Amino acid sequence: MRWRLAGVAATATALAVAGVLVLAPSRPVHTHGTDPGRAAAATAPTGLARPALPAPRQEPFDRAAHSTTDPGSIWVIVNKTHPVEPSDYRPDIEIVRGYQVARAAAKPLERLLDAGDRRGLGLKIESAFRSYGYQLHVHAATAAARGEAEADRVSARAGYSEHQTGLAVDLITPGDPACDFEPCFAHTPAGRWLADNAWRWGFVVRYQPATTAVTGYAPEPWHLRYVGRPLAAELRREGVRTLEEFFGVPGGGYPRWPRDPDAGVGGRPVSRATASLTTSQRCSRIEANMLV
Repeated sequence: MRWRLAGVAATATALAVAGVLVLAPSRPVHTHGTDPGRAAAATAPTGLARPALPAPRQEPFDRAAHSTTDPGSIWVIVNKTHPVEPSDYRPDIEIVRGYQVARAAAKPLERLLDAGDRRGLGLKIESAFRSYGYQLHVHAATAAARGEAEADRVSARAGYSEHQTGLAVDLITPGDPACDFEPCFAHTPAGRWLADNAWRWGFVVRYQPATTAVTGYAPEPWHLRYVGRPLAAELRREGVRTLEEFFGVPGGGYPRWPRDPDAGVGGRPVSRATASLTTSQRCSRIEANMLV
């Protein structure tokens, strides 16, 4: 019997030296009264987890599910070569924390802001829906302060703003305002959280670094655009940063409309019926009907 035990021990030793595991417990061994899964979790490394990527897609994404030209579509593309048509478009509106937002984006925006509140980010809407007339004043004020060329780089002309669709919002952090409407907003806790998580509620950061040639605008890490969760998740999954690239829609700068008596505000052609009006008269007429 002793010889047999010695032989088993020698065999086990030889196999151990060879790196072969020959014995395993027939029943699971529990530690500290926990199940194996919990014990493993207890030894997992701690720290901030990376934002989860959307789950792998099983079927091809339907890029024709919504229109990219209808201003009432959540996928509409508005840029310097694709204005809002008709120019007097107004979406169906709901109020979110005192601001007018397109109905399709209202509930998702509320949930995003609530999630930010739970994390202590203190996000606040600073701008949402803007009418044609209101945007006219926004661009004019920017041009007066910075010049026409700089205004076109950072501000949309009337009729070319995503804000007119009600699907775009600008967010700020009043509790930490140093980077509000500044590029450094991207590096704040709120800016980083939005960049990593806005897609969960169907939003994208519309104007990102190194995309100015495509979108026509300088980066705006505070500017969110609602496109719905399916598209937001697909953009994140594929690593595509702009709607223009995803849908193959031209972007870039404004077209060079001819400067003639038929040219409208911001260079958009108008009908001959209104061509005799001065720019001031046209603006007043628009403002009377469209001011928020």
